[in-house]
Amino acid sequence: MKKNLSKLVSLSLASIITAGALVGCGSASESNTSEPSTNAASDSSTATESTKELETITVAASATPHAEILEAAKEALKEQGYDLQVTVFDDYVQPNEVVEAGDFDANYFQHIPYLNSFNEEHGTHLVDAGDIHYEPFGIYPGTKSSLDDVAKGDVIAIPNDTTNEARALLLLQDNGLLTLKDGVGLEATVNDITENPYDLDFEELEAAQVARVVGEVAFVVLNGNYALEAGYSVAKDSIAYESADSVAAETYVNIIAVAEGHENDAKIQALVSVLKSDDIKKFIEDNYDGAVVFYDK
Repeated sequence: MKKNLSKLVSLSLASIITAGALVGCGSASESNTSEPSTNAASDSSTATESTKELETITVAASATPHAEILEAAKEALKEQGYDLQVTVFDDYVQPNEVVEAGDFDANYFQHIPYLNSFNEEHGTHLVDAGDIHYEPFGIYPGTKSSLDDVAKGDVIAIPNDTTNEARALLLLQDNGLLTLKDGVGLEATVNDITENPYDLDFEELEAAQVARVVGEVAFVVLNGNYALEAGYSVAKDSIAYESADSVAAETYVNIIAVAEGHENDAKIQALVSVLKSDDIKKFIEDNYDGAVVFYDK
């Protein structure tokens, strides 16, 4: 009797131990596959890894409109696997220097004539990777609101630097206010005026200062970014402005510039492609009232 009882107790203990072992194995398996806290940590890790997978594109830009346009391009680039990082510069030298040095992938603030001049003067090797927009020159009212009211001796304020002065004079010529020497083109100065039927006087000022004399002169001639800063809408406020097919528009298109040899890099091609997309075209049309014009070519 005692022997049978002893065997029964031993058998029961063995069953309990075996069952306990099986429960222990089941718990370990569930912990590895469906434990909530473990999954949360895994999800967080995956999100971090996903962020790290984005390839960075660094661009140096002027504030208006370049940095604003780049901001509008960020989400589309993110969807393509790129993290666009934009740094605003308030001068026209450092953005080229940092790209030449390899500290930034690209810059967006300048047109080709300025790029070519900078390369020549500084020994840099920057190239055009994509043409994005241009900022048309416009004639704006000063003390007079129509070119029909122009009179002998009227004063017109224009920029005094070579590039912008030529564009201003060409625009005035296109609107019948003067005639320039044949072939002078984008190197024109007031000394190249051959006919001045209204005996106009030209007040030559630093480009950023032109808008400040609107109350003192008959008309002012401004380029797009300074018109924006002065609160003008090219479409609503200008008397006349450069056409999309003008020599100036073709010449002074604003570009994405990169160090030579990087213009075909995948991330640069992606950047340019997004900036030339219909979404960016719409952003420009919706936000700049003609002071910035999308370059379709």
